[in-house]
Amino acid sequence: MRRGLTHGPSRPAYALWVATRSLPGRESPEFTEALEALRHARLRPEVRITEVPAPQRIAPYAVALTADVLGAADDDEELASGRFVLLHDPSAPEPWGGQWRAVTFARAELEPELAADPLLGEVGWSWLMDSLAMRGVQATAEAGTVTRVVSQSFAALADRPASVEMEVRASWTPIGPDAGAHLLAWSDLLCTIAGLPPLPEGVVALPGPRR
Repeated sequence: MRRGLTHGPSRPAYALWVATRSLPGRESPEFTEALEALRHARLRPEVRITEVPAPQRIAPYAVALTADVLGAADDDEELASGRFVLLHDPSAPEPWGGQWRAVTFARAELEPELAADPLLGEVGWSWLMDSLAMRGVQATAEAGTVTRVVSQSFAALADRPASVEMEVRASWTPIGPDAGAHLLAWSDLLCTIAGLPPLPEGVVALPGPRR
């Protein structure tokens, strides 16, 4: 099912479990605290999180998570997917402007008629900025791209309808200790491009079993 543009990030409300730690090098109390914050982030039930091997050469400490946003429980259709990487380098690399860096990716299929929308890129980037703002998190050195990928089939595959995917690649330097809030903001973006309606203010989904 293709989705059109929706407005406003969804609010997560589900438990996340980070099963292992990716800690190449010496122990870092700050990074351990960040991992605990990720473990306690409560995401929407449609968001399924998996920890994957983290990059080893970018920073001394790193953790990587992938996420799929699924549809109704009876079909488990994938509506969006993405990746969230949190890097920690106590030396505070100059390009980061701090000791932390979040590197993210989010992708979802949209309605084909949106391929020609000249504002698609601006809308995608504003969703990310709105998600960070709504979570009340602070960040600096933001950078990213919004890409539309149009696929059209020919010859023996000509009967296939055209498809459009939006890809949002972004990174930023978190300010403050709450890594979980940055994960939640990213999951808000993922739910938004998946076309999920935002949960009503104050509504929290009941937690289910940890994965």
